[in-house]
Amino acid sequence: MIKVTADSTCDLGPYAAERGIDIMPLSVILGENTYRDGVNITPQEIFDYVAKTGTLPKTSAPSVEDYEEFFGKYVSAGDTVIHFNISQKSSSSHEHALVAAKKFGGKVLVIDTKALSSGQGLLVMKACDLAESGMEAAEIADTVNGLRPKVNTSFIPDRLDYLYKGGRCSRMTMYAANLLKIHPLIYMDDGQLVPGKKYRGNMDKCITAYIRDLAARYPDYDRTRCFVTHSSADASLVEHAKKLVDELFSFDAVLETVAGGVVTGHCGRNTLGVLFIAE
Repeated sequence: MIKVTADSTCDLGPYAAERGIDIMPLSVILGENTYRDGVNITPQEIFDYVAKTGTLPKTSAPSVEDYEEFFGKYVSAGDTVIHFNISQKSSSSHEHALVAAKKFGGKVLVIDTKALSSGQGLLVMKACDLAESGMEAAEIADTVNGLRPKVNTSFIPDRLDYLYKGGRCSRMTMYAANLLKIHPLIYMDDGQLVPGKKYRGNMDKCITAYIRDLAARYPDYDRTRCFVTHSSADASLVEHAKKLVDELFSFDAVLETVAGGVVTGHCGRNTLGVLFIAE
């Protein structure tokens, strides 16, 4: 049997349980308190903490020992594990998982998704599709690794406060963007976040332009699924995005997920992205 697992930054929400994907939580640290991402920390607690302290939460990867225990229960049951990590350029989670995997003599395959959030989740779900089709573990790993450059992982933040606090933009850039209603595209390029096109106006207008740009840039894409992932965004904005995706694309499923603690703690409330695999 093949067991597909992932760290909590995949932001799959209820879809992980539906597909039998087990999750290894990263830690979210608020002051002296440590929480398990996706288990006992809510986005609102993070927003409240940042508003009160002016600092972002810290995050911590599972240890090598944590991963050995996590993988061990599946290998002991006779499974081959395919595990997916957030980009190794963003966390030591992948490095720790690789070290732990050596203990199991090829029964654990560890993949650096070179993505985060549901960009990572897209590869996890694709692995489940391939496993259900009868593909062997090594071939699944090879296939998914080949898809990594084709994953569109991008989003539009509402405000730049969190990106500034995280050192991803200057104070002047933050103030100017918030004052002039500038919303930069943030996307993954070879495993790291980089800024892209700058949109201007309210979030509805910017999300409209962003999704139209995606449709123009990616005329060919894997139609299996798309994620509309957001950090506790306004319901009207989420519905607007989903409706526009339905109009401009032909996905078999448009799935909504809410970002977990790790991603929320770095981008802030009302951030939204449309993520899918291009051809």
